[in-house]
Order: sequence, then structure tokens, then C-alpha cells
Amino acid sequence: MGLFDHKLKDLQELLRKKEITVSDLVDESLKRIHEVEDKVKAFITVDEENARAKAKELDAKLSTEEANNILFGMPIGIKDNIITKDVRTTCASRMLENFDPIYDATVMNKLHNAGAVMIGKLNMDEFAMGGSTETSYFHKTYNPWNLEYVPGGSSGGSAAAVAAGEVPFSLGSDTGGSIRQPAGYCGVVGMKPTYGRVSRYGLVAFASSLDQIGPITRNVEDNAYILQTIAGVDPNDATSADVPVPNYVEQLTGDVKGLKIAVPKEYLGEGVHESVRNAVLEALKVLEGLGATWEEVSLPNSKYGVSAYYILSSSEASANLARFDGIRYGYRAKDAKNLMELYKKSRSEGFGDEVKRRIMIGTFALSSGYYDAYYKKAQQIRTLIKQDFEKVFENYDVVIGPTNPTTAFKIGEKIDDPVTMYVNDLLTIPVNLAGLPGISVPCGFNNGLPIGLQIIGKHFDEGTVYRVAHAFEQATDFHKQKPQL
Repeated sequence: MGLFDHKLKDLQELLRKKEITVSDLVDESLKRIHEVEDKVKAFITVDEENARAKAKELDAKLSTEEANNILFGMPIGIKDNIITKDVRTTCASRMLENFDPIYDATVMNKLHNAGAVMIGKLNMDEFAMGGSTETSYFHKTYNPWNLEYVPGGSSGGSAAAVAAGEVPFSLGSDTGGSIRQPAGYCGVVGMKPTYGRVSRYGLVAFASSLDQIGPITRNVEDNAYILQTIAGVDPNDATSADVPVPNYVEQLTGDVKGLKIAVPKEYLGEGVHESVRNAVLEALKVLEGLGATWEEVSLPNSKYGVSAYYILSSSEASANLARFDGIRYGYRAKDAKNLMELYKKSRSEGFGDEVKRRIMIGTFALSSGYYDAYYKKAQQIRTLIKQDFEKVFENYDVVIGPTNPTTAFKIGEKIDDPVTMYVNDLLTIPVNLAGLPGISVPCGFNNGLPIGLQIIGKHFDEGTVYRVAHAFEQATDFHKQKPQL
């Protein structure tokens, strides 16, 4: 049994008893990276020198009060669109290939204060635009369950690194499913918190009204501990919510008696593979056995979610990515004859195809002749989707369905067909449009590839989402299965 097969609180206990050191944990992570990274390719940057130095520093504090923090000494991987001081942050792009930030994101400050040790920066789709980690400028990441398949995206590196045992937990970001979708494909636990629950200060913006940072772990309890650490209001982020952060771990009672579950018929309809549908129905039986009840409901506007999402997110991306102009920082083209040519060449050479595609869509949707027809209409659909959820939540505690319509697809299979790739986020996108919390937990396998169960909660009610996820996890053993690399 490896160290990372233990839960967070058990590792903490071993540290407190001095049966292991922080250096042991960091060694375990780096050793595993050296063993499997050439196959999985989850990392862009492994910060070995700083991780070992930090481990030594923390080992000297093992007898202090500081060591009582649950994340003290724990190795963690960070998605490469989260700003890390003096550690290269690339967004998996040529544009930021050599960008060394001069400050830390708020979540990084919170992790440092808790004593966590950053092992490195994880691969992703370029600027978080993609669903397979195939649009990274550096390299593709591979699914640890089967190296011929994608790990999902855009937080593919974050999910693959945890599934492969390279780090016990990681942070990702979720704009339209980018934590939950790869967590589903890689058989790990991924939480997208309520919009505003976690500060976005220091997260390189893709779509500011949708982006949210969240944890990826091997089990629900560890996930709750990490969200507990990174959540909370932040004066640096005007969209972070001043809502008290409850003790999520205390809410993991395993008791779901009398809990009312809504299952949208749209989430089990056309396009959802039979194996996925069956796994979700079996999961509902498990929850029924624990005393919960479920009924079919309708979220009629969710079918417009993908269209609305791609207009809104691309519009925000076209505005957010305007700052990369070849002037202040980032990639600058050579041999430009004038300012306009410098802009054109820097952006043409610095951005990949998928990023350019979304900038073009967004710029078109925001242009004066089309703003009302596209952007405004998409915002109206967003409101209708939010109202659909509010109506369901008047009578139910959580909404449950699959995370993804299928298991992971093969590398190269969909990369040339953007529309098919976009439709893959059909089940995760409505959650971002409505700003709700959602988690993906493993609930089965098909042909050796994991299937994810998505549990969606009311605004700022991550506690109930965790309680249901934890009760299901305790009654099954899908989370205990590991890929044989």
C-alpha cells in the first residue's frame, strides 16, 4: 500500500506520530512522477528543487502548532492557469511559454498558509479551451486507465496526475465542466464549487462569469478538506461571495434518509450511452437503499445550454484574451514592421487553433450587428436555465445524472470535429451557466474506462452535495479501484 492510498487525515496522523516526514511524502510524489510521467504526461513543470526545500523546512516544524493543519506537508499539483509566484505559469500556451509571475493566486496563498507543498504545474488545454487536453502547446496528456484515450479537459493533467498517483490531490478550474468531465473520465472525485465560493484572483481568465477553481482528489472526504481550505471571500475578487464557509467534513454523516433526488429526463436521454445510463440508474438504487427517494423531472432549457455557453464563454474569452498583444508580456513576434503588424503576428503565432476559433466566435457575437441576436439571446437562455434549476430545487435537495454522456474517447478521435467535442459538455455546462455547485464521483466502468456520477446542489450548498457523494462512495468501492500503469 502506497502512502497516497491513505486518506488525508490518516497521512496527517502518521506525520503527527512522526512515523513519516513531509520529505517522505514529497519523495513518494516525485518517485511516482519519475516512474509514470513519460506515459501519462500530466505535468508541464515539475518544481522538484523547491518542493524538496519546502519539505525540509516543514520537517523542522513537525512539533509546532502549525503542523496541526490538515494540509500541512501535503503534496499538491496545480493546473497551469493558476498563478504561482516565481514558478512558470503557461496556460499550456506558446503565448505564455516563459511567463514567471511575480505574485501568487489567492488559492495558492491559502495552500501555502496551510503548509501544502506544490509539486508542479499540470497540463491542460490551451487557455482552458478544450475538453481533452489535446490543445496544449506542449504535449498531450494520456488517460491512466488506457493510454490510448484522452483524460478529458481542460483540467486533464489535474485529473490524470491524481488518478495515476503522482499527487494525492490537485486543483483544476471549471468553466463548462473542466473539473468534473476529466474527473469522470479518470475515475476520481472532482468538485466545481458555487460561483463565488472560491476566489478567482490569480486564475488566468477564460470566461470570468463562469470560471471557478476546485479540487480533484481520490475520495470525497479529502475533497471536502481542500475546498474548506481554499473557499471564502477575498477582497481581491469582487465576484467572490461573502457567505460563511461551513465545516464540510462535519456534514459527511453518510445519512441520506428522506433526501429527495431529482433526475432530469434530459440527462438520461438521447446521446447518453447505455452503459452510462445503466451505471447512473444503479447508483440511484444504491442511494434508494440508503433511504433517499428519486423522481424524474425536466430541465427543458438545458438543451440550449451548449449553444448559449459557447456564445457567452467565447465572447468573454475574446475580451479577456485581448490583453495578450505582444507588448507588455507574453509572446512577441519578431520582424514586425509596425504596431498593427506586431499585434497581428504576435497573436497569430502565439495562440493555437482552438483559442483563435473561440476569439473569432466571441468577437463576432459581440459585434454591433449581431450582439442582440447572439450574445443577448444567450444571456436570456442562461436566465431560463437558472430558473429551471430553481424550480426543481423548490421540491428536491439535489439533482443527479451522468457527468459525461460516454466514457473517454480515443486520442485524435474528435479533435478535428469541434462541434462534436463541444456537445460532449452537454451535461456539465448548465451547472456553470446557473452558477451551481456540482461534483463528479466514480460510479462504474465500461470496457475498463471509468463512468462519473454528477451530483448538483443548490447555491452555496456544497455540504449537501458532499453528503450525498460521500454516502454513495461509502456504499460502493469504485473509488478504491486504481489504473494499472
